[in-house]
Amino acid sequence: MLEKINGVIIKTHDYSETHKIITIFSKKIGKFTALARGAKKPKSRMAALTQPFIYGEFFVYISKGLSTLQQGDVVNSFRAIREDIIKTAYAAYIAELTDKLLDTGSPEYYLYEQFYKTLDWISENEDLDIPVIMYELKLYKKAGFAPFVDYCVNCREDNRPYSFSVQEGGLLCDKCKSSTDPYAVRLPDGVAKLLYMLVHVGIEQVGNIAVKRENKELLRKLLDSYYDRYGGYYLKSRKVLNQLHLLK
Repeated sequence: MLEKINGVIIKTHDYSETHKIITIFSKKIGKFTALARGAKKPKSRMAALTQPFIYGEFFVYISKGLSTLQQGDVVNSFRAIREDIIKTAYAAYIAELTDKLLDTGSPEYYLYEQFYKTLDWISENEDLDIPVIMYELKLYKKAGFAPFVDYCVNCREDNRPYSFSVQEGGLLCDKCKSSTDPYAVRLPDGVAKLLYMLVHVGIEQVGNIAVKRENKELLRKLLDSYYDRYGGYYLKSRKVLNQLHLLK
């Protein structure tokens, strides 16, 4: 069945000398893969349409296996992303994470909107860490391994200050930290509140995000350790992003 589907290309790889297989994250049918015939030919109209991060209107023959892309139009090329190595690295990270953690053929309307709005933020802004973490945590929630940040994961009481325990999967109060994970990392009170917001609030509800650099670095270090324990998939894009952070 030929369908018109709007979505964002999150992955491409070569298939034979002239074709590509692309993965599209769409609002209508979720994540799916399609064969783009002739997309590797320089003069093919498919070449421009099948680049990473393209948001397009695609006409696709949908099948249970590999679908086939017939034609389409670029709606938003996210040019600012592809012209900036840092923005490209962030976009590649959320795209790869989306591809790894979401099932094929399952519509995810809220996550799709958050993904597109995060790409749009990356395109239009310079401070990228917090919006990316917001989307990342929502993917963790969908995948079933988001950290528990509402209150203490052990006693279920709101006893501040908190520490973050990778081992226990979320926040620990001081009493529970001493008995369950003495190596949990103490969080500034503002960071504990920020974590709650990052998990539960959509990016459209956030204006300018002012977070101290040391707190961003703390969150990034904790979430990387957390993903390594629970995520289960190697992320090539995260390695690139970490290398760029070292350069910065």
